[in-house]
Amino acid sequence: MRTFISIVRTFVLALALALLITEFVVVNASVVSGSMEQTIMTGDRVICNRLAYLRREPARFDVVAFNHFEDGQRWVYVKRIVGMPGERLEILDGIVHITGKDAPLPYCFVYGEIRGNYGPFYIPPGHFFVLGDNRVSSYDSKNWPDPFLPRENILGRAVFIYHPRLSLVS
Repeated sequence: MRTFISIVRTFVLALALALLITEFVVVNASVVSGSMEQTIMTGDRVICNRLAYLRREPARFDVVAFNHFEDGQRWVYVKRIVGMPGERLEILDGIVHITGKDAPLPYCFVYGEIRGNYGPFYIPPGHFFVLGDNRVSSYDSKNWPDPFLPRENILGRAVFIYHPRLSLVS
């Protein structure tokens, strides 16, 4: 009987610890589309750090997991931050332009043919503008009915891919 109680206690403790870690430390995100290819591939599982933004705000080019609400549904998306609060952003021929910047944003993360014109978007305080690295097939800020990601919807910063391969997210 002692052995059984010890096993049950160990199991309950392990379960409680796992729940605490997933609720307060990490986000386990599953990527179901090609919107972040080649950085994150369809079917990849990603660990995101919930504690990353306790001491600093999200930065341009961070890859983040966040809650996206549309049509009464909640989705967890993984995208790259390209527009910051208070900025005016416009996409011309697929190139992201930020008012006040000398040059368009670099597209070193972008996969596939760059095309399309969107905006201008005036990003409100406390909100961000996010895009997938595979801009051609990404459902992101440029397409959403409400194009801005509220800060409170950000769950964490993507850190590494653990399945089906091991890789850091950059």
